[in-house]
Amino acid sequence: MADNVIRTEDEAPKGKLVKLSTLWGFVRAYKPQLALAILFLVIAASTVLIVPTALQGIIDKGFSGDDAVAVNDYFSLFFIIVAVMAASTALRFYYVTWLGERVVADIRKAVYERLITLSPEFFEENRPGEIVSRLTADTTLIQSIVGSSFSIWARNFLIAIAGTVWLFIMSPKLMAYISLGFPVTIVMLVFVGRRVKTLSRSSQDRVADVGARANESLGALSVVQAFTREQAEASRFATAVDDAFKIARKRIRVRSMLTFAMIFLIFGSIAAVLYSGVQDVISGSMTGGALAAFIMRAAFVAGAFGALAEVYSELQRAAGAAGRLAELLSAESKIKAPINPKKMPEKITGDIILKDIDFAYPSKKDQQALKKFNLQIKPGETVALVGPSGAGKSTVLQLLLRFYDPQQGEITIDGFNVAETDPTDFRQHLSLVPQETVIFAGSIMENIRYGRLDASDDEVRTAAKAAAAYDFIEASPDGFDTMLGERGTRISGGQRQRLAIARAILRDAPVLLLDEATSALDAESEKKVQEALEHLMTGRTTLVIAHRLATVKKADRIIVMDNGGIVAEGTHSELAKKDGLYKRLSDLQFGDLN
Repeated sequence: MADNVIRTEDEAPKGKLVKLSTLWGFVRAYKPQLALAILFLVIAASTVLIVPTALQGIIDKGFSGDDAVAVNDYFSLFFIIVAVMAASTALRFYYVTWLGERVVADIRKAVYERLITLSPEFFEENRPGEIVSRLTADTTLIQSIVGSSFSIWARNFLIAIAGTVWLFIMSPKLMAYISLGFPVTIVMLVFVGRRVKTLSRSSQDRVADVGARANESLGALSVVQAFTREQAEASRFATAVDDAFKIARKRIRVRSMLTFAMIFLIFGSIAAVLYSGVQDVISGSMTGGALAAFIMRAAFVAGAFGALAEVYSELQRAAGAAGRLAELLSAESKIKAPINPKKMPEKITGDIILKDIDFAYPSKKDQQALKKFNLQIKPGETVALVGPSGAGKSTVLQLLLRFYDPQQGEITIDGFNVAETDPTDFRQHLSLVPQETVIFAGSIMENIRYGRLDASDDEVRTAAKAAAAYDFIEASPDGFDTMLGERGTRISGGQRQRLAIARAILRDAPVLLLDEATSALDAESEKKVQEALEHLMTGRTTLVIAHRLATVKKADRIIVMDNGGIVAEGTHSELAKKDGLYKRLSDLQFGDLN
């Protein structure tokens, strides 16, 4: 996918079951279990076809009463076959189900490992909620196929083929009647199967839309309820569900028609065969046991062909799911290390230069966020970016973190062009406190330690104290072991922000990026955190973004931005005395207190 966009049904390549080959890369890692599953599958299928032979002997010998010993032998054979069939079926079920669960677990890990490396640009063009739905719904479908449907298909395929050959050997005449319906059956299977595949992919897309809709509304539940839009959201969700149902109903209707036609044709042929066979028994050219064995084996074969039709539809659905997962697995990040990345030193000074930067977000290619932007931040310097919303302040941080690459210009840190380094390498030197605080559904200790996973408990506690978070943490029910819930819903916005600051303090990186780091704090906490940040900024290169100018008054240099460019720069006192954007912002916030 050159453009990193997940294709819709109409855009998707018109592949067939060959898409299931994607799964082979995961299945072949477990060849011993696969071999055992195949072995027991063959045994189970074989015993099914042997059962009518034992039944034939029981009928022919038992009903005549001439050979009681032979009848006993046939009954013994019958029970042995049943025992072998039961054991092999159970073992087939175990190994096939185990394989399905293991393969799906590996697929989920592989897809997630790929997704977590993709750049934000990918998620601008593809909804995360839809991707998560595919990661769960599609892999669940794959699990059903690998762990059940495929083995059922293989078992019935063996029964159908071997049984058909056996029936021809038993009675070519009777089998000729059955064969009359085969061409029609095959044609229906192929053409109707294609229709099922198309509808299956469309159905899965609609299911993904349902998941994305639920994820979006539940993720913003407080906003939904604050604006009393519960009924509106429920209506939108219901519409998405109904759309998914309509597509599913079409798929079900087509599959039902296919199943009806297959069963009618096959069992209708068996009815004709039964009539002809009875005539042969009456004429003495066939025994009653042979006819019973033929009919029983024909029923098994017919049932196998019927199951093949039904499972074929499931395989078509799996092909669609495998195709979508293959697209995710093959998605390439626009931001990645070059073939021979330059290695940055373990310690850097933090000399940052942005030179002649032109940048527009992929989703807004006609709106430049930065235009011929130039900025140098010297080692240990604290630089603040201020300006109205949309001026390009956060974009500078996004580019520094190399979440995006500029269309023109270059960014260097200590003389290293970041585009020529491994992103995971140079990002080790950066520490971020984002505007939208991210808290994970773990404990407080785990959230702070996210900044440096090898940090000790004491180091985590020290970082919490420096971020003015220690007191509220200790007052929590379980202290540092308190679980925060999804997105940190169990604590306030200010508390979440202090945990994010503690995380950045613990990382102890030479370059510090603060994006509205104190915006959610009350006055007392802001003062404490500001003191902690001032101590943290000592000796570090710091870039601060703030709308509240009180937080940047002590910055070494303030950069005033508007419309993607720099309109002024200087200290607070210098800029407050000049007419311009900064003075207007300063007057609005401070009045005449400058």
